[in-house]
Amino acid sequence: MSRHSPDPRVIVSGLLGDERLLRALAERDMGTVFRMLNHRGVSTRRLAAAVDITQGRLYDYMNGKSRVEKLALFEQIADAFHIPGHLLGLARRAWEPTAGVPEHQRADRSPPDGDDLVAMDHFRDADRQTGGGRLYGAVVRHLSDRVAPRLVDMASGPQMFAAAAALTEMAGWMAHDSGQDDLAERHFARALPLARASGDLPLAAHVAASSSHLVLQTGDPAAAVEWARTGLELAAQGPRIPALIARLRTMRARALAAAEQYTPAAHALEAARRDLDSGVDAEHPWLSPFDAAALASESALILRDLKRLGEALHHAEQAVALRETGRARSLALSRISLVDIQVRRRELDAAVHAAHALLSTTPTLGSVRVVQQLDALRGLLEQHKAYRPVSEYLVRFDDARRARMLLLADLIPPSPGGTPA
Repeated sequence: MSRHSPDPRVIVSGLLGDERLLRALAERDMGTVFRMLNHRGVSTRRLAAAVDITQGRLYDYMNGKSRVEKLALFEQIADAFHIPGHLLGLARRAWEPTAGVPEHQRADRSPPDGDDLVAMDHFRDADRQTGGGRLYGAVVRHLSDRVAPRLVDMASGPQMFAAAAALTEMAGWMAHDSGQDDLAERHFARALPLARASGDLPLAAHVAASSSHLVLQTGDPAAAVEWARTGLELAAQGPRIPALIARLRTMRARALAAAEQYTPAAHALEAARRDLDSGVDAEHPWLSPFDAAALASESALILRDLKRLGEALHHAEQAVALRETGRARSLALSRISLVDIQVRRRELDAAVHAAHALLSTTPTLGSVRVVQQLDALRGLLEQHKAYRPVSEYLVRFDDARRARMLLLADLIPPSPGGTPA
């Protein structure tokens, strides 16, 4: 083998968080997989030799003239490139490690096996970097093709319902990130009974927290308070997970602050901080983490609504500092909050400086939610356009928004008039 052609297994390992690869694997589109490897320097000769096909057949796959159909070839591709079996709808491959893998990820565990957990981790990592819009279809396909058939299997245990609940809740967040809140609400509504059926009360409470977030975003703080209360009641019946309780108390604080119930909101936020600081969490494979960065981000919004802008600014700066690596969408949202608070404090030079940094944050992020919050921020800045640095920034903002909208044209939900919003 030519030493100038990279090892495809190394290339694949570096792409397992790339939503384009995940989507191609979920669709069993091997032509796209081959093209991605070739574009990263793996020669067509090496690709063909690795999977024991001719270069002519490889070119047919890469050019879309034919598709891989045979199970044996999918298995050959997975083994040659070290693609985890679940990403192609295959059983765990012989080379996939089991020693040292947590018990909940081992292949010999009763359904669901580790494939659902590994898939969720991959989806979650990709979502944080690229936004949920372009991953939503892949998650729904995993649910329909890999999870739903096992729900009707009499041998399936309660963990199968937990997997269905967790992935359905994830689909709801991706729909929300795509600007499809009605669809997100339906996913959350389906996830809660699945979580209850599994007997996993922390997971049910986690879904309730997501529902609280969604209804607050759609303008119903009273319903958000009720969802947070429901989540806290569910969490109290299961094993104590401080981060989960902190998340629920934080959602309750956000909803109360939005409803201008300032004193109970402040008390709920302080309780959330105590919960998060109270000790090491019990492990729970399905819950997305709620950490110091998440609490800082939410605290900034709560304290902003409580009119405590100095404290809000401190937490917004902390959230940005904690999110500067590894979480592209969270960083963008934290920077939006930072600029928002600086404008409200009339620190316009600092706001413009932070706003320029914001525009350089993942301009290709596939998140309609980020675009919507950017538009709300623009409306706030518009009130200060008489100040020249702000007016100059708004020109740059509008140029950047037009470019971003072109990239998101396939994700933006149609307006009632039938044109992109």
